[in-house]
Amino acid sequence: MALVGQGITGTAQLEESKDETDNQSVWSTILSQVQASSPNKLPSCKLVLIMGDDESGKTSLTAKLQGNEDPKKGSGLEYHYILVRDEYRDDQTRLGVWVLDGDSWHRNLLKYVVNEESFPHTTILLTVSMTQPWNILESLENWTAILEENLNRLKLDPDILEQQKQRILKRFQEYVEPGDEVESVTPLKKGSGSEEEAITLPLDENTLTDNLGVDIIVVATKTDYMSTLEKEYDYKDEHFDFIQQALRKFCMRYGASLVYTSVKEDKNCDILYKYLVHRIYGFPFKTPALVVEKDAVFIPSGWDNNKKISILYENITSVNPDDRYSDVIIKPIIRKAMQREMEVTSEDDQAFLVKQQALLSQQVPTAGRSQESPIRSSSGVQKTTDRRLSGSTTGQGSPKKIDGAKGGAGSEGVLQNFFNSLLNRKTGPGTGSPGSLRTPEKSAVRNDAVAELDRMIRTKKPLGPNQVDSPSSPNSTDARSSSPGPQS
Repeated sequence: MALVGQGITGTAQLEESKDETDNQSVWSTILSQVQASSPNKLPSCKLVLIMGDDESGKTSLTAKLQGNEDPKKGSGLEYHYILVRDEYRDDQTRLGVWVLDGDSWHRNLLKYVVNEESFPHTTILLTVSMTQPWNILESLENWTAILEENLNRLKLDPDILEQQKQRILKRFQEYVEPGDEVESVTPLKKGSGSEEEAITLPLDENTLTDNLGVDIIVVATKTDYMSTLEKEYDYKDEHFDFIQQALRKFCMRYGASLVYTSVKEDKNCDILYKYLVHRIYGFPFKTPALVVEKDAVFIPSGWDNNKKISILYENITSVNPDDRYSDVIIKPIIRKAMQREMEVTSEDDQAFLVKQQALLSQQVPTAGRSQESPIRSSSGVQKTTDRRLSGSTTGQGSPKKIDGAKGGAGSEGVLQNFFNSLLNRKTGPGTGSPGSLRTPEKSAVRNDAVAELDRMIRTKKPLGPNQVDSPSSPNSTDARSSSPGPQS
């Protein structure tokens, strides 16, 4: 009996655990289904593609939307994300942000971002910079052509493409200014389809003529540079009004919005973020169009029309608003006034003194020639004597003659006295080389020098009839100098 009781108890426990497991699986299934079907859950498939030329502020704008204080620029195709949080529903998600390189050569990378699946969930941001307003319209035309080329390559279902175009058209036509929702027009829009079509206003000329089926926002960055354009390029309000009306006409063609931003001065960056999450996730947005400040313009999609744009024509008097953009906003030629940025700095004092020292050191050998050694001085004297001897034979006297020496005999005597004085000079213990002439070898050299000197005198000039050849000794020189001889 005990065994039977234990078996019954074990079976009951198994059944209870099975029931608990079934209950947990049922509740998990219900919760997952509720989460999947909940209309309040923020979708995670949305993405933003930012396109524009180099130096158009794409990286700084992305970092500002993220709340990142240290932006880092990459290349090719970059991926970032913006954390979007719904405080009311206590939900959050990540909005993927793709940044395409400014070089149009990277256009082939678009296929990894915009494809058949992501096309309905994509929002395009086209960035242009106010630092080069002459390139704004050309840049927009270039990037929209690249985007349209990529969309044409996709194998999109014609029904889905037409559905997306109708969505863009409907949102453009049904735009309501914040604060006007209480008017009687709003309830009519919520009626049947026939009533909705009845109140739909017709589009103006050149409006949504290039409907691509995606939301487009044109962002003019670095609007703080407008003050520099006024100072250095002589831009007036008329130029900025012409640029604004050209941008607004472009946006109407594609059903796009227009936002002027400045990350440096934090202008309209918060408005851009709120407008993005409003268009993508349906968050409430209460900011109306802003057209008063020229550097903080905000034109939401569906607000603008040709009549509102014509208000800017009142300030455009020197040109026609329909003129070609590149003919009015011309790329400036570098003028002389722009050369003021090149500063001429003086040379460092130490560097200047080093150069002067180098120049002075090059002149030291020239100044030092007067302080030659006795050997070089003797050779120099010998060359001077040779020139004098040659001058005496030709009958031309030397301009520099030693005092007291006249004729060839006087010159020879002076030469002999000079060499004898050098050979007979005694060096003491504190002068020159001690004992340099006391060795037998040097004494022999001295005797040879005296003999060589006498030989040179004999061979240089023949003796006259009244001259007496005296032995080559130190005393004979004095006797020769005192003996009568021919005067020159």
